[in-house]
Amino acid sequence: MFLKKFLPIFWRWQRRRKMFEKQIKIPEPEEIKEMVPMPESLKKVKAARDALITDVITGKSDKVVVIVGPCSAHEPAPVIDYVERLGRLNEKVKDKLVLVPRIYTNKPRTKGVGYKGMFSQPDPTKGEDILKGILTIRRLNVQAIEASGLCAADEMLYPSNYDYVDDILSYVAVGARSSENQLHRLVASGIDGPVGIKNPMSGSILVMLNSIYAAQSAQVFKLNGWQVKTEGNPLAHAILRGAVDSYGNDIPNFHYEFVMQVLEGYEKSELKNPAIIIDANHSNSNKKFKQQIRICEEVMQNRIYDKDFKRIVKGFMIESFIEEGNQKEDVVYGKSITDPCLGWDDTERLLLDIADKV
Repeated sequence: MFLKKFLPIFWRWQRRRKMFEKQIKIPEPEEIKEMVPMPESLKKVKAARDALITDVITGKSDKVVVIVGPCSAHEPAPVIDYVERLGRLNEKVKDKLVLVPRIYTNKPRTKGVGYKGMFSQPDPTKGEDILKGILTIRRLNVQAIEASGLCAADEMLYPSNYDYVDDILSYVAVGARSSENQLHRLVASGIDGPVGIKNPMSGSILVMLNSIYAAQSAQVFKLNGWQVKTEGNPLAHAILRGAVDSYGNDIPNFHYEFVMQVLEGYEKSELKNPAIIIDANHSNSNKKFKQQIRICEEVMQNRIYDKDFKRIVKGFMIESFIEEGNQKEDVVYGKSITDPCLGWDDTERLLLDIADKV
């Protein structure tokens, strides 16, 4: 009778215990930073790049921030090749643009499966190796700064991981699937630098502005085993990436009328440093990557047309790589294995065109 009653409970407990199988102990951020340190000479470079972006977000500078690069950084060699090209182009546009390489190493998956980025899979053809992934990301970012003099942006997909890269990134994005998440908003409040918060998949302006409010406010919460306190991040701002309706249709939100609605919402909320970055891909382009060119051109025309539009739209996110389009497997050098991207030739022309219109 005893066994009949308690054996099912025991087996349920055994199954539950195995749901989180401990595989590898990941060193603390301080230990990882000792393994792959940020050189002192590059800290000065990063401080200067941080200041350039900050000045745009706060309105001290009229330059346009452009966060540009592949949908996902799946292989170091082509990423460094791309960033070197961006560094050379920066010499032509640096008086008008602040270029920020998009080195995205964490990828949210709609269904939770598939390639999750370099952080989880430093080799996309092999299984997960998070420790190797963290070390690879740090080496990649350090090498990218050395090669180009530019400092990168990445998405904060997992807030508890941010401490591993907080000293090497100049811009942090909170994705559409994460913008309503409490921990993302609270961690954003403690980041010492620009954090772009995307509108949620629903496209709600109110939800996005509430997330920015939370990120700009002082907070106390639990993080990585500590009760922590933040002062709030006045550089938290909006990224418009388009929306998806209940039928799965993409709805763009980069047009003049929508941007002015966001400006009105900003003014009512009394948030600090009103700023919008336009994500030219995703639901704004319906993932038709060539449309990014047209979208950027339209936004720049609207900046010329209306001084208030110009005042709040501070820049762009553009998905771009060496070769245009995408591929399912890493066969073609410098071609995305996730969302399709602009190729380098189109990217160079587009950035020069944006610079001409600033």
